[in-house]
Amino acid sequence: MQFNQVNKNISKNRSDMSELQNQAATQKKVNKPSDDPLGAARVLSVRTEERGNSQFIKNINSAKSFLEFSDQSLGELSEILIRAKELAIGQSSDAGANSESRRATAEEVAQMFQQSVNIGNRKLGERYIFGGFKTQTMPFDREGEYFGDDGDMQIQTHKDSFVAMNIPGSKVFNGIGLNEDGVARPGVLDPRTVDELQDVRRKEQEARELQNQKDLNSIETRGPASAFNPSKMGSADPVTKERGVNIFQTLKGLEISLKSNDKVGVQNTLDFLDQAISQVVMARAEVGSRIMSVNNVTDTLQKAIVDNKIAASQLEDSDVFQLVSEINKADSALKATLDTSGKMIQPSLLDFLK
Repeated sequence: MQFNQVNKNISKNRSDMSELQNQAATQKKVNKPSDDPLGAARVLSVRTEERGNSQFIKNINSAKSFLEFSDQSLGELSEILIRAKELAIGQSSDAGANSESRRATAEEVAQMFQQSVNIGNRKLGERYIFGGFKTQTMPFDREGEYFGDDGDMQIQTHKDSFVAMNIPGSKVFNGIGLNEDGVARPGVLDPRTVDELQDVRRKEQEARELQNQKDLNSIETRGPASAFNPSKMGSADPVTKERGVNIFQTLKGLEISLKSNDKVGVQNTLDFLDQAISQVVMARAEVGSRIMSVNNVTDTLQKAIVDNKIAASQLEDSDVFQLVSEINKADSALKATLDTSGKMIQPSLLDFLK
């Protein structure tokens, strides 16, 4: 009975000492579920949420890079349109322009057209930023025809929260999505050469004569960018959800008008350039609002990660000073048990016979 009691006490003291030494080595008081079942469950829940928040931040960083590059590209496109408007204003009257200056300006506008196409075909890594879901296909050809789609790539930024990381080129460059019905209107009658411009003029003249004969109370069309241009906007600004303009067709129309010394056509282009600039500014505003949104979500997630680490630390981390004190106490108890046991069990003849 004495031996069993001594053995039990020594085993208990050594078990307590081993557990305290394990806590000192890991600096954690919950190393297995049996140490604290409720605390272990809460720690696992906090860790799961922390991993999820870390992945959300990775998603946001990827989307933020996409959005910031899109905003930079739209800023360059806005500068091109502003420069095109300046040229159009300068060449819209005979006071400071003539046929030679308009032909020279047309060359610069042609370069602006190609720069706009290059902006529409920009890539971030291996993905085109203005192609919608078709990130591996070049969105625009050299003539400005769109081959992407209207897809918005949604990125999850939080639980039940998503944000689009791209803006389709059909919305920025073609104005689709700014109208009330969202229906694309293909441009089969947009003049791309001087011959086509002459043909459009002829059709406009026939339309005027027909209207005069029928005595219709309608507004006369002026220039090739009017009734025969399917990218024409309404009288309201794009902010009012009216139809958008096709930026490529607007620049091409300005170029053709300058080459053909069409002063009225250059003047008519000014309204379309104003609306094109508004269209790009509105797209930039949409991208900027998304960037602000993901920045706010990032701050929230980072704070949540810190709060989760604090909560997990309170549940599982050991108090070093308390732990050292308990180790010293357990060591003293073990030594006292060994000293007492040595006095309770004296050596006998059987110990020597072993």
